[in-house]
Order: sequence, then structure tokens, then C-alpha cells
Amino acid sequence: MPPPRLPQLTVRRDCQLGGLALGSLTCILLFLGWHREQLVPSTPAATLSSQTISALTDGTFTFQFNRSTYEAHFPHLQLYRCQEVIPRDDLCQGPSWVPLLLMAIKSHPASSGRRATLRRTWAQPAELGGFRLRPLFLMGATSNQKHLELVALESRVFGDILRWDFMECHHNLSLKERCFLRWVHGHCQQAAFVFKGDDDLFVNPKVLTDYVRRTPNVSHFIHGNIQVHPTVMRGGKYAVSRDLYPLDHYPNFASGGGFIMSRVGLAALHRTSLQLPVFPLDDVYLAFLTLAAKIPQRHDGAFRVWGIPKDELSAYRRSVCIHGVSMERIEEVWKQLERTPEDPQTPS
Repeated sequence: MPPPRLPQLTVRRDCQLGGLALGSLTCILLFLGWHREQLVPSTPAATLSSQTISALTDGTFTFQFNRSTYEAHFPHLQLYRCQEVIPRDDLCQGPSWVPLLLMAIKSHPASSGRRATLRRTWAQPAELGGFRLRPLFLMGATSNQKHLELVALESRVFGDILRWDFMECHHNLSLKERCFLRWVHGHCQQAAFVFKGDDDLFVNPKVLTDYVRRTPNVSHFIHGNIQVHPTVMRGGKYAVSRDLYPLDHYPNFASGGGFIMSRVGLAALHRTSLQLPVFPLDDVYLAFLTLAAKIPQRHDGAFRVWGIPKDELSAYRRSVCIHGVSMERIEEVWKQLERTPEDPQTPS
């Protein structure tokens, strides 16, 4: 039986600082096989927060972190303390003998139509391929009260929303990254893996679980479409000033369109998030956290973060995820995949 439909609202992206709560500032074999390598001793947060990192190197570039410069350009990113408005303290509870694969989806309060489509298709609680799949939508705030009321209704009906009180805008996506790591550390350490992506994404849960199950040493890496030393943009939406970041290239990172992290990686990323300033681009912020945590990255073409050359069913059948797919096409493909028996000869 499909989940109940909720009213859909028009998407409007904003970053109005008036409502931003920033204190005094504005703006079971699988399980047994992984269990030992994923146990990481915890370190007190007070100890970690006092250990700041001033520089990192990836062997090609050296990245300097002048915290005062970050505080001058983006003070709210550095001083915001993650305040949950809709908490999800019990979302990860379940049978310990079935490994949890959490699907964390970045969304906007206004995107109710997208969330409804994903819940009707791939973003459903399920047990598949030896994993317990659990979707979770990650959101900030908006000045539109109707959107927030609908989000609260969705939360009561589906129980799959985690929301903080920072305002949704481009730079604040880095807060969504940091606060998610904090939430996992506090409330979801039992997650064996996290798939993280956007709400305009098609995900094939069977390919996702097959990928995690079959990839050698899967827990040791961040998996995705790895961008190698991307060029820094000085204009437009992704602009960063030379004062904040004087280099012309970023460290390697997994494109935010869709990637996988393990329990070990999540614990290490949380620790480094207490030591590094928050960069105003979420992909790059995660790149610095990954470098500081010394987590290797594994590129795989099954993470289609730039779309697909030809929109054919075979591409959806063999991809972990495909980014930038319309909601209508997601529903159409999902129905086709459910109707059409899988071709065992389909290449991976």
C-alpha cells in the first residue's frame, strides 16, 4: 500500500537571516564481518575540540586554515551550535543482527513534492540484500511558515525527517554536513553505512546494497564519483575569495550527488569536524574532513552524479544512483523496474 499523499508546495529557496538561531550571531554474516573493523574508541568531545588543525597536505597541495579568516568571512558557520527542531533520537533503533544502511537525503522544507515521490519509490524502509534500509531527510529552516507546518506534518506521518534551526541556503549546506555528523555520533552509531545524496536523485537500492556487500574492504573508503583537485571558482554561486582560500585547487572529494561512508569513516569525520573550521561549500568541507581523517576515497562510475548519456532503463538498472532526474522520470523508471524481470546479463 503506497504511503499517503501530502499536499505539495512550490519550491522557493531562500537564506533569510532574520529567523536564524545562532545565539548572539546571525546567519548475520555481514554484521559479524564488519563489526571488529568498525569499532572505533570514542574520544571525549572536550579533548577533540581543543585540538585544532592549522594545515593539511595531500601530497600535492598544502592547505592552510586560518581560523580568524574563516570567522571574519563566515562567522555563523563557525559559531553555530547544532540545534535540532525535529529530532530523530530513535530512528536507528532495530535488530542488531541486521546491519543498518542509512539513506540520508539532503532536502529543503519547500520540496514536499520531491520527498513524496522518493517515498513512493526508493526512499522507503526495507530489508534488502542483508541490510536494513532506513531513509532520513535532512533539513534546515525557512521563513515560510506553511512549509514548516507541512514538514511537521510529514514528520508525524512518516517519521523520516531530521531538521535543524539554521536557515536553508547554499553556504549553510556545510552546517547540514557538520550537524549530521554530530547527530550520527550521538544517535546513530549503529549504522554500518550511510548513503548520502540529494532529493533530485534516483537510487537503485538493490545495486546500492550489492555494491556494499561485494566491494572488497568496503569499510575502509568513502565511495562515490571522486573529483580530483577541482578548480576553485572565483565567480558565481560557488565563488570563494582568495582571502579565504588562496589556492587554485581543492583537495579530492566525493561529489555530493551521492556517496557512501562507513561507520569507521563517520566516526573519524565527526572527530575532525571538531578540529577544522567550516568551509562554505559542503563538498569541499567534506574534502577537508576526509583529508584530516586520513580516509581514502574510491571512485566508481556506478555513481552517476552528472546524469547519463542516454536515458535508458539499463542505466538505472546498473547504477547505484543517478543525479538530476526529474520526479516524473523517477516514478516511471521505478514502475518499470518493478514490472521488468532483472536481466542477469546486465553489465555492472
